[in-house]
Amino acid sequence: MADFFEFEADFVDSLRCIPMQVRCKLDTCGIKLKLSDWNQMTTAERQALVELPCTTETEIQSYREHIQQLILQRTGISATQLPIEPHPAWLDSATVPTSIQEKAQEIGVTLKQQHWAALTPLQRFALIKLSHPGHENKNFPKAIAEFHLL
Repeated sequence: MADFFEFEADFVDSLRCIPMQVRCKLDTCGIKLKLSDWNQMTTAERQALVELPCTTETEIQSYREHIQQLILQRTGISATQLPIEPHPAWLDSATVPTSIQEKAQEIGVTLKQQHWAALTPLQRFALIKLSHPGHENKNFPKAIAEFHLL
C-alpha cells in the first residue's frame, strides 16, 4: 500500500514529482534520483518504485539494483551513489533534530520529544527533508498541520 501525504496531493495522482516515500527509499539505498530522470520513467516504473519494499538488507540491495538499472536504461548514465546514513535521524524517535526544532519555531510551533516519537519514521523523514535549507519549505507548515503538531 502506498502512503502519500496530503501535502503531496497536488502531484501524487500523476507522480510528476518524487513522493516522500520514494525519496526515503532512495536515501535508504544510497541512490540520487534527479527529477529529470524520474520524469523520463514511465508511470508504471514510477509506481513500481513507490510499491517496491526497501526495508530489509535484501530489499534495500534489490531496490538499489533496480533503480540503478532503471536510471541507466532511461538516461544512459549510471546512477549517482550517495553515502548511506548508518543511523538516520528519521529512525531516532528519541531525539528531535535541531533543524526541525528551529524550523518549527519559525512558524510558532514547539515540537516536543513525545510528539516526535509519536510520528512514523516516514513522517519524521518528511519533516527532515522539508526543513533543509535551500529546500522549498512551503510544505513544512502543511506537514506540521497534517501530522497534528500544531
